[in-house]
Amino acid sequence: MPTYKFRNTETNEIFEKVMKMSELDSYKQQNPTHESYIDSAPPIADAVRIGARKKDSGFKEVLQRIHEKTPGSQLNQTSSQI
Repeated sequence: MPTYKFRNTETNEIFEKVMKMSELDSYKQQNPTHESYIDSAPPIADAVRIGARKKDSGFKEVLQRIHEKTPGSQLNQTSSQI
């Protein structure tokens, strides 16, 4: 079950509630002073491209073998940049 964050508009208290997705709409109707709260946007990026995680040497070796056996392949150009 997902965890939802809410903010009480009267007290500014921020709290979490675990409930089914199907229960969310009825909860909001029953508690009009509780609004959905998002403290930060989720990061949307490819971890390999931004450098947070590197490809392991085994994967690079597989790309190199594909490049060697595929005429006209440009894998050596793209894989060396990452």
